[in-house]
Amino acid sequence: MTRRSVPSSRPRRRPERVAELIRQTVAAFLTANVRDPRVGFVTVTDVRTSPDLRHAKVFVSVLGSEEERSATMDGLASAHGVLQTAVNRELRMKRTPTLAFVYDDTAERADRLERMLAEMEPE
Repeated sequence: MTRRSVPSSRPRRRPERVAELIRQTVAAFLTANVRDPRVGFVTVTDVRTSPDLRHAKVFVSVLGSEEERSATMDGLASAHGVLQTAVNRELRMKRTPTLAFVYDDTAERADRLERMLAEMEPE
């Protein structure tokens, strides 16, 4: 008689929990501690971790012009080490995921799509 292994739900849920903790930690740190004038109004929209939890993409939305967005992304890249340390302190994992900041243009795409649909509607 062979014994079937039952897949554990733990490995699947752990990356989600870690991603949420990273999102909360980065958002709180950006609100309270980042003094870089280049970093404007930033919202952490999502965090996605690799299955092995070595990497985390932090998706951010930035309010402002294209120049302000670019400056904010530069400021986040500059603050990477400080943010990495804050996440490391909060998570207390053997290996903290390496953070990479990615601009999230979902709101802009949704707005553009809504405008296109509004133009197509008959009056």
